[in-house]
Amino acid sequence: MTQQRVRRLGWSGLLFAALGLFLGAGVARADLPATAVARGAPDEGDERVEAALLTDVTQVKPGDTFRVGVRFRMDPHWHIYWKNPGESGLASEVTWDTPGITVGELQWPAPSTFRTPDGYITTYGYEQEVLLFAEARVSEKATGSLHLSAAADVLVCEVQCLPAQLMLTRDLPVGAETLRDAEHAPAFNAARARVPVTPESAGHGVTLALDTKPLTAGKPFTGTVTVTGQTAHTVEKDFFVPERVRGLAKLALSPVADKPGTFKLEGEVGPSVPDKEPRFAGVLRLGTATSGYRALTLDLPLAPVVAAAPVAAVKAPQAPAPGGVKATPESSPTLPLVLLFAFLGGALLNLMPCVFPVLALKAYGFTRTVHSERGKVGLHALAYAGGIIGSLLVLALVVLALRAGGSTVGWGFQFQEPLFVAAVSAVLVAFALNLFGVFNVGTDGTALVETVDASHGLTRSAGEGVLAVVLATPCSAPLLGTAVGFALAAGPLTVLATFFMLGLGLALPFCLLVLVPGLSKRLPKPGAWMERGKQLLGFALLGTTVWLVWVMGGLTGVDGMARLLAFLALVGLGAWMYGLAQGASGGRKAAGVASAVAVLALGGFLTLRFEETGPALRKASIVAEAQPWSEEAVRAALAAGQPVFIDFTADWCLTCKFNERTVLAGEEVRAALAEHKVAFFVADWTRRDALISAKLAEFGRAGVPLYLVVSPAAPDKPEVLSELLTTDSVVEAVRRAAERVADAT
Repeated sequence: MTQQRVRRLGWSGLLFAALGLFLGAGVARADLPATAVARGAPDEGDERVEAALLTDVTQVKPGDTFRVGVRFRMDPHWHIYWKNPGESGLASEVTWDTPGITVGELQWPAPSTFRTPDGYITTYGYEQEVLLFAEARVSEKATGSLHLSAAADVLVCEVQCLPAQLMLTRDLPVGAETLRDAEHAPAFNAARARVPVTPESAGHGVTLALDTKPLTAGKPFTGTVTVTGQTAHTVEKDFFVPERVRGLAKLALSPVADKPGTFKLEGEVGPSVPDKEPRFAGVLRLGTATSGYRALTLDLPLAPVVAAAPVAAVKAPQAPAPGGVKATPESSPTLPLVLLFAFLGGALLNLMPCVFPVLALKAYGFTRTVHSERGKVGLHALAYAGGIIGSLLVLALVVLALRAGGSTVGWGFQFQEPLFVAAVSAVLVAFALNLFGVFNVGTDGTALVETVDASHGLTRSAGEGVLAVVLATPCSAPLLGTAVGFALAAGPLTVLATFFMLGLGLALPFCLLVLVPGLSKRLPKPGAWMERGKQLLGFALLGTTVWLVWVMGGLTGVDGMARLLAFLALVGLGAWMYGLAQGASGGRKAAGVASAVAVLALGGFLTLRFEETGPALRKASIVAEAQPWSEEAVRAALAAGQPVFIDFTADWCLTCKFNERTVLAGEEVRAALAEHKVAFFVADWTRRDALISAKLAEFGRAGVPLYLVVSPAAPDKPEVLSELLTTDSVVEAVRRAAERVADAT
């Protein structure tokens, strides 16, 4: 059985709509079986879309190829979406189930562009009619008849949006020869003519020149696209439709005046660095309605993406001014002052939440060491300081190497990488479980010197220094921004010197234990409190892990947070298995350790796959601040005497987004809601919800938006507002609901 799930959408303007709408009254065509035609998206007693499963043959020979597709016919002014729906909407989907047939990649005509009246939201799709098709090959062993099945899942929109799930099936006879379908083959040919082709196959050449390289995460970029060839390069409005490209937030073309075939490229990189170099991809439509169109599919490499540099607190050293005189800005500090700032900033980092758990952990370790290994306190302090300074110098070398390669980096740049955040989180969870006694590292928890070689203890101190640096980099402290900002704009020696002084400052608290006579003796003596204190510090490390999970959410969204939490759960399982293995011996111990490693490796492989962008946020703050809808919450608000406004919406609903931005987020509406103490609820239908679907059905709606204003004086008679809101309509509806309450009292 061959199953293929593909996404697609395409362009409107096809010429068969009138005939299709006339014939499409919800009954099967004379030439098609009833199961090959379906209608959906019911609205006011009329189904707004019809789908038909077509082939360009009436009989097929084993081993031959044919074309299969789903033809969509929409009611006037209704449309479905392309594979990139744009800033709203939902990409159309088709699932093939064709035993004995291999179905190729879905082909889609070039899409049309749709915009809201204010131009705020742009989407891409089809209206009237479109045929989405693919090439198919029959098995050499096929006999009898072949069963074709297609499931179409589309969103049909005019003012409101209605989802439609359409199941289509038919049988195709297998015979000694392939017989073309004279009625439907022309429709496939017409659809094929509208599918964009490569520039080379159309006799064109396309070049791309960026104004700057590399690209920077979260920043805009520009360039020039040049199209050469034998035909005219005149274009009309909406001549370019971008593909959905991972790592890019925006991609647009505009023609350059008096230069036919030359276009200005404007784009914007997503907020984080993608895992691979993004590409310039989309559909370019050349020609005019008079001369005819030719659609080209563009796919060109852009440039590597680097992390954005933090905003420095000081100006970078300026280049020599004209005449050879070096301009020295008054705000630029001298190198000695920068090194002092680095040392003091490093010392103050010890008080930051990022570092404090490790600081407390090290204090616990020194309390233990002072009373069990008095002669080695200095060695442990130096090992801790060495771990800090060494790792900071390594970080400085990485910064210098990336800068030499053309990248722009800043303090904490590594926390822009999801895998790095995941690795640090795993280390913290493992460290915490060690403190909880789940497993031991070099000690049984009751003795130190007797069971562990001294060098291993020093290694642990150095490792704690490295961990302190890792956790310190996303934090900032007074004077630190000035020092690091200056260093990152200066030469290599200044960078190394600044990071060295920063390390000395960060290691200062434990260096004082060595440098100040008698200070170490003031640490409390070991006792039962130490075991409880150790476990408490484990919770401090878990608190830091919670913060890192939040950081992951900003990088990759809710899905990324869930993947990280799943990985951390597996880290806990692996640590527990390792702890059990420590109590075994011989082959059982080796098997236990191997099992723990396998759990971590397999867990990491399955979970650590992150998207590069975070979750989309609603732009209308009133909606972001609203309460989630539920029947119970609405009843409670009405019982308290509050008028209620319910917004049935979805992230993919174009009209919903338009209303949120232009009306619901307006000051007049917000003031009216506040004046009348209105409880604002949002019923989010972005993902299908049975309760919301049922409530929509109560009001004769099969899709969003739906806006209800309910007065406590008449809770069973809500006022239904228009799908296209206006400020006056909302304000007046809220006022009427409040007046009903006043009249009732």
